[in-house]
Amino acid sequence: MSQLLWSTPESLRNLLCEIVSWDSITLTEGERAFAPKVADKLRELDYFRENPSHLELHDAGLGRHAVTALYKHPEATETVVLISHFDTVQTEEYGVLEPLAYFPEELTKKLLEHKEDLPESARIDLETGKYLFGRGTMDMKMGLALHMQLIEKASTEHWPINLILTTVPDEEVNSAGMRAAVTELVRIREEHGLTYKLYLNSEPCFSQKPNDIAEYIYSGTIGKIMPAALFYGKETHVGEPMKGMTANYIASYLTQRMEWNPLFRETDLGESTPLPVSLQQKDLKMSYSTQTPYRAVALYNVFLLKRTASEVMDLFEQVAVEAMDVLNENYKVICEREKVSGVGEVKVLRYEQLLAHAIQKLGTAEVERLKNEALQNDEWDDREKSLRIVDNLMIQCQELAPATVLLFAPPYYPAVNTSDDPLVIELVELMQKSAETFNNKVDQIHYFNGICDLSYVNYTDDSNGWAAFESNTPVWGDTYSIPFEDMAQLKGPVLNVGPFGKDAHQRTERLHVDSAFVEMPVMLETLIKSLY
Repeated sequence: MSQLLWSTPESLRNLLCEIVSWDSITLTEGERAFAPKVADKLRELDYFRENPSHLELHDAGLGRHAVTALYKHPEATETVVLISHFDTVQTEEYGVLEPLAYFPEELTKKLLEHKEDLPESARIDLETGKYLFGRGTMDMKMGLALHMQLIEKASTEHWPINLILTTVPDEEVNSAGMRAAVTELVRIREEHGLTYKLYLNSEPCFSQKPNDIAEYIYSGTIGKIMPAALFYGKETHVGEPMKGMTANYIASYLTQRMEWNPLFRETDLGESTPLPVSLQQKDLKMSYSTQTPYRAVALYNVFLLKRTASEVMDLFEQVAVEAMDVLNENYKVICEREKVSGVGEVKVLRYEQLLAHAIQKLGTAEVERLKNEALQNDEWDDREKSLRIVDNLMIQCQELAPATVLLFAPPYYPAVNTSDDPLVIELVELMQKSAETFNNKVDQIHYFNGICDLSYVNYTDDSNGWAAFESNTPVWGDTYSIPFEDMAQLKGPVLNVGPFGKDAHQRTERLHVDSAFVEMPVMLETLIKSLY
């Protein structure tokens, strides 16, 4: 048996520090370069030198790739899919220490010289010597390192179960990596005659409150969807305000009703979604003038546990109609007071209704041209493109104004939960017992609240609830799509078991070294071995 490369706490720590040093901020050159580096690292294992075709790179758009590495035992069909992401958020918040953000050992040492600059909880943790600081240490390159260690051990010791390490880019923005990987996982399953027994993610566990050092495992993940609106009023000169209606006035009514609206709160298994808030609101006036802003847009964040996209759109429409009813009542009073007839009542329509109207009025070719005008702007992301497509169509269909047009903007993460799966119940208990051997306590949470790539497996929807997403997402099928049918084929329980850390996406992001390098390797190995 060959010498294991990553089997000790020291060698695993070195592996983590090496992959953290490959900076991979989403949508940068580092993210594009990362997948080939991981593949090269995995080729250091005898198994992938002997089975090169089991290690693959998959196109995830914009020059990025997902990696799959299959360890296949000759007699086994049952397979565990190990899921991680390798992109990270930016590092500006590190200030003068930014050059060290990707070098955990050096950064942790340097912070000891600047500990008075740290928040108290981070300073106390730093002084214990039990934490490793740095971008990506916690979220989530440690999860990838643990999966690399697992696949090395399994392939060297010939565990009688199959593992597919799946690590992807772009989790932090649009999950393009996981959406691309889904289709490949279906193909690999068919090609090798596999049965997917468990989808195991190793996102870190997050503290639930300050000074919390309990560890958690998650048997599902929260969903997220982004209802959005374009508000189209009537332009006028500021000297003649009653001849128009500003889009900002219209927007204010819907945003007031969307922020913190308890109608959108869902509760399941004793856990609740955070309330909705607006993520962006702006008018589309590009420069200052005395013409009033007559087009504005807003994005709203809605978390999901059970609801489908169709149910959210129905609810969003109901709230929008109520908001516009109040606006129209108030506007009528103002028009009577000012003795003017006004510009008409603000109506509510869905993007699919606007699209049908535009096609009837302008023809399919012209509508496609207007859509492409927005799609081809490289400066805009999928959210901006979505809003601009609606704007382009409304400018040509002003007979519908004043109006509030409802749509969805990417990304969409369906919620997934398998808490009642017998295997999950068994594994949660096993992980709790395994943690006890380290005098640690692990609690179960039913929905991981950090949003993760598990959203794209085990998709269940008997009511075509995704149809409203397809028909009301302007960029659908062009720059953004979700493989719903393939996702539904990836049936199987999901579980997230990962290391303990704190302050993801902050300059004090840190990983608990005992959890990461001592406890987690044993717990994950125990979990996998219990499956055969």
